[in-house]
Amino acid sequence: MPTPDAEGAPVGSAEITSDADGVAVIELIGDIDLSNVDAVRTSIEPTLSKPHDQIVFDLDRLEFLDSSGIALVLWAAAQARTVELRQPTDIVRRIIEVTGLSDILHMT
Repeated sequence: MPTPDAEGAPVGSAEITSDADGVAVIELIGDIDLSNVDAVRTSIEPTLSKPHDQIVFDLDRLEFLDSSGIALVLWAAAQARTVELRQPTDIVRRIIEVTGLSDILHMT
């Protein structure tokens, strides 16, 4: 669970690992919005600066993302041939579907 800020709201963050096949797995945590998207982007840029055939975003701990969070995912998607959004929460899945991006961003 992400560390809450002074008001108790979840602070967005990213944790980066690799799966057994060496695919980069970026876990987005908490809320990704205009207030923290630059910090999250800075934390994942070193991973995305290397060439990738596939990137996986693990979204099971992502509680919310606004348009700046969506832009972050789309920017990351442009860095790899394929992007998988793994285990999106119901609200995140709905946001992606409503924006029409489910045709571009493969959700599992």
